[in-house]
Amino acid sequence: MPATRLRPLALAASLLLIPLAGCAPAGGAGDDAAGEDDALVIYNAQHEQLTEEWTAAFTEQTGIEVKLRHGDDSELGHQLVQEGEASPADVFLTENSPAMSLVEEAGLFAPVDEDTLALVPEQFRPGTGAWTGIAARDTVLVYNPELISESELPSSIMELQDPAWKGKWGAAPGGADFQAIVSAILATQGEEATAAWLEGMAENATIYRNNVVTMKAVNAGEVPMGIIYHYYWYRDQADTKENSGNTALHRFAPGDPGAFVSISGGGVLASSTRQEQAQQFLAWLVGEQGQTILGEGYSYEYPVASGIPARSPLPPLESLGAPEIDPSELNGPTVIELMTEAGLL
Repeated sequence: MPATRLRPLALAASLLLIPLAGCAPAGGAGDDAAGEDDALVIYNAQHEQLTEEWTAAFTEQTGIEVKLRHGDDSELGHQLVQEGEASPADVFLTENSPAMSLVEEAGLFAPVDEDTLALVPEQFRPGTGAWTGIAARDTVLVYNPELISESELPSSIMELQDPAWKGKWGAAPGGADFQAIVSAILATQGEEATAAWLEGMAENATIYRNNVVTMKAVNAGEVPMGIIYHYYWYRDQADTKENSGNTALHRFAPGDPGAFVSISGGGVLASSTRQEQAQQFLAWLVGEQGQTILGEGYSYEYPVASGIPARSPLPPLESLGAPEIDPSELNGPTVIELMTEAGLL
């Protein structure tokens, strides 16, 4: 059957499965039941530990109670779209931009307060002002110098579709992190080139469950290289180096889609009955205290606002050479569609 006929079926299947996964009743395993009935409800797809540190400090400072409902980007994004104006959520936090774009396109966000947006440089938030960046994560190629030399490494992520790289790299296409990287390829290279790259990936790459497993495989010598986000490597290096001690990091050339910096987002739902508190939380998150907790904490993600520097030894965010992409233009549904067609999902 031609790919053009398969596409609607594959997309329908993916969109059907995701909302069902996200419709667990309140009070399930993903919920933090702490908080009063009038507490601020946050749908959280950011790292749980980080968000719990944020909300504990916010509550201590403001007295505003918070209830967290944890999930992943796609799961909670589709749940918000399905719930619409009936959603109990006041704030949505994600690890990557495509889920924010999904909710924005559904018209579910209230505009972020101008004073809040002023704390975040323009390159780290969408031009629409419907939501804002709260953190950032860098795309890197982790490699094993025992299996491949630095001089042999690709300068562009697009090279990895070439048959010469068959069996030489790994990645975790099932996760929102990798799908955000593909969305950057789509935004910079177009649909046809992205589809060709994904077909090359299906032929060349070893598929792993997540970023940590990918890094472990490179460390163990299963594959010479793997695509991950930067913080998995930095965390392990700062700890025991058990999963990264045999590896090093390589960054693709400045401006390349492989130099993509993914923006974690935060937005206030228009249906929220706690608009003032929700906007207050978002402002606190990108303010000095929220960004300092991020910059000094376990997550090793990049602060994007209030001039707070990244944790040592991360290179400065401005030095990474990320391609210029409006975060609201990153397209999650089309990425899912193309990856399904390529047999990666």
